[in-house]
Amino acid sequence: AMFFEDAFTKAGVKDKVVMYENLADDPIMERLITPKCALTAAEYLAFEKNKHVLVIITDITSYSEALREVPSRKGYPGYLYSDLASLYERAGMIDGVNGSVTLIPILTMPNDDITHPIPDLTGYITEGQIVIDRSLDQKGIYPPINILPSLSRLMKDGIGEGFTRSDHDDLMNQLYESYSKVQEIRNISQIVGEDDLSDLDKKYLDFGKNFENRFLSQDSYDNRSLEESLDLG
Repeated sequence: AMFFEDAFTKAGVKDKVVMYENLADDPIMERLITPKCALTAAEYLAFEKNKHVLVIITDITSYSEALREVPSRKGYPGYLYSDLASLYERAGMIDGVNGSVTLIPILTMPNDDITHPIPDLTGYITEGQIVIDRSLDQKGIYPPINILPSLSRLMKDGIGEGFTRSDHDDLMNQLYESYSKVQEIRNISQIVGEDDLSDLDKKYLDFGKNFENRFLSQDSYDNRSLEESLDLG
């Protein structure tokens, strides 16, 4: 909470921020109400005051763990899907109203398991996901985004001629396929050793290093345009 307050203050935007806080030692029942209060405030600002509102909820895992405290059988309640959907699906626009609500729910994956009920259900409900990878972070890659499990369900309707660039879709598929091959070869090289790989496989490994260090990696204050990213790709 202090990190967010400090970041908003340094950026000079604290007067444009509404914060609802439930800290670790605050009551569980308040934790269940906090995101609903925040989204209600967002809807008021968006649909009554015609503002474009960005809602960041962190951490959805803490919220979901709070649901387990409500009397139920072992594990998460059966209504976890509909409960999370009731939060996520409050994002959007209303016909005839200028404002909008954009929602970025942040969650930590228990044991880094993307098939855990919380990230799994979140992936089903939301329009896309950005997966942050621990191993990329340890390599010093920032932002450490793992493109393989990351996705956007809306991307196909917003790229290509007239939107971004005609080669966007083909370029994305080639980068994705090549980086997927890199992961396979890295796994093989751990068993047989890099020296025994074919020349083509070694080129894929070189591509993997270049992709992470030149394409993924950016300074935290960089403002790289989409056009520059496509050229770099």
